Amino acid sequence: MPRKSVFDMALAQVYQALVNKAERKGRTRAEVDEVTCWLTGYDPAQLGELMSSDVTYGQFLADAPSYNPAAELIVGKVCGVQVETITDPLTKRMRQLDKLVDELAKGRPMEKVLRS
Repeated sequence: MPRKSVFDMALAQVYQALVNKAERKGRTRAEVDEVTCWLTGYDPAQLGELMSSDVTYGQFLADAPSYNPAAELIVGKVCGVQVETITDPLTKRMRQLDKLVDELAKGRPMEKVLRS
């Protein structure tokens, strides 16, 4: 059975994994939602609607209404790969969100996570 790309997986499934990662370290779903909305430009209501739909994770990232220009400030390693060196735009967006959730889970203050 061929492996399914993360981009083809349901948004709700992938997003729940990100929330679980943060919650294991004492952070909340609301904080993950805040980080996600900051990065992608979705508002909380849109994010909630998308969670109830059959949208894929790839579609969610590709169709982000207003991707934050400060995303270029997100640097560092995720899964051994330097985020800033990724050339594929969709993969870069995925890793940027993962990096933000990692920082959140590590206890970094929200102001720093959001590059304020």
